[in-house]
Amino acid sequence: MVSAVVPTPSRVESLAKSGIQAIPKEYVRPQEELNGMGNIFEEEKKGGPQVPTIDLKQIDSEDNEIRERCHQELKKAAMEWGVMHLVNHGISDELIDRVKVAGGTFFDLPVEEKEKYANDQTSGNVQGYGSKLANSASGQLEWEDYFFHCVFPEDKHDLAIWPKTPTDYIPATSEYAKQIRNLATKILAVLSIGLGLEEGRLEKEVGGMEDLLLQMKINYYPKCPQPELALGVEAHTDVSALTFILHNMVPGLQLFYEGKWVTAKCVPNSIIMHIGDTLEILSNGKYKSILHRGVVNKEKVRISWAIFCEPPKDKIILKPLPETVTDADPPRFPPRTFAQHMAHELFKKDDHDAADHKVYKKDYQDSATEQKVFKKDDQDSAGKQKAVNKDNQDSAPEQKAVKKDEQDAAAEHKVFENDNQDIAAEESK
Repeated sequence: MVSAVVPTPSRVESLAKSGIQAIPKEYVRPQEELNGMGNIFEEEKKGGPQVPTIDLKQIDSEDNEIRERCHQELKKAAMEWGVMHLVNHGISDELIDRVKVAGGTFFDLPVEEKEKYANDQTSGNVQGYGSKLANSASGQLEWEDYFFHCVFPEDKHDLAIWPKTPTDYIPATSEYAKQIRNLATKILAVLSIGLGLEEGRLEKEVGGMEDLLLQMKINYYPKCPQPELALGVEAHTDVSALTFILHNMVPGLQLFYEGKWVTAKCVPNSIIMHIGDTLEILSNGKYKSILHRGVVNKEKVRISWAIFCEPPKDKIILKPLPETVTDADPPRFPPRTFAQHMAHELFKKDDHDAADHKVYKKDYQDSATEQKVFKKDDQDSAGKQKAVNKDNQDSAPEQKAVKKDEQDAAAEHKVFENDNQDIAAEESK
């Protein structure tokens, strides 16, 4: 039984510790999302397809054959899965342990202490300690609290909002961010070569050392009395170029692969890396941004540390690179700034389950799921801002900003630019 109306604490941690046996209805997922949401520890033990593990030890090998083998394995994982476990990534276990201890210690503080770092989403300030305040595109809340902040470059982060407790939080997180930034450069170089480009091309296209932002989100998933009904993070794809994730070795990440939810196993000393929408767009779909979600459990708290590598919001127009486009493979994505891409609610449809599997994408700041941006026909002026695109068969007039599949080119949907400076202010949430 799902509980009736319950006064809901502002933080999921407080709700979880209140002694409830049934979760409030706003956390209950729709029936169609419940597949694979049982005991995550049992799900982890299942066989079947597994997220690939890529050994980066030879990524810079002087032996051409050995180096090429490593590059090909990384490229294959990016094309087939869009997610992988990275081992021998060059970041020390000692530093990673410091980052985990620092983040874990912060979340061990009383909620009242963490509230000193609370963000103010209503005013557009998303950095700091928070929980989702508004329902997502699917109408439910997520079973998580978080801490979000920019961690690189140094001239763009604000140490005033970083946790002061523990004292090692700032030095450990800062050093980890620098090393992740260096790792991102290596990965982008390999993926550039994999597209037949110069090795520095993708790095340049996503902003380079000066403008590529690294945003960290520490996700805190409390124990849940009904994990078969709730999600820590609903199904989405990352809008970033790359996402690097640490976790506390509690399973919870699930990937939608070949029409089924696959639970990622916990690989010791690894960093999970996702290909984000940005690289999927630039590669014209050759690299995949996979649909994924976070599942919770009733036995253990799960914590993950995600660093999103994202391009500048308005400086760069994201579109398939000319070298990735041919007559046989025309552009699959319309040109947009990163801000415009984040501002659209997009859903992924699995080719084999297009009618039933409608899952809205959201960015890690929840902007894409909480904002409602409607497409406009190019004949419409600003006075018709609620006009909604329809596809040729009128099959989905209620859907907002649909991401088209490979066979459905841009001719069927006309995508228009929003005023970059008014995105947050004018879009309904």
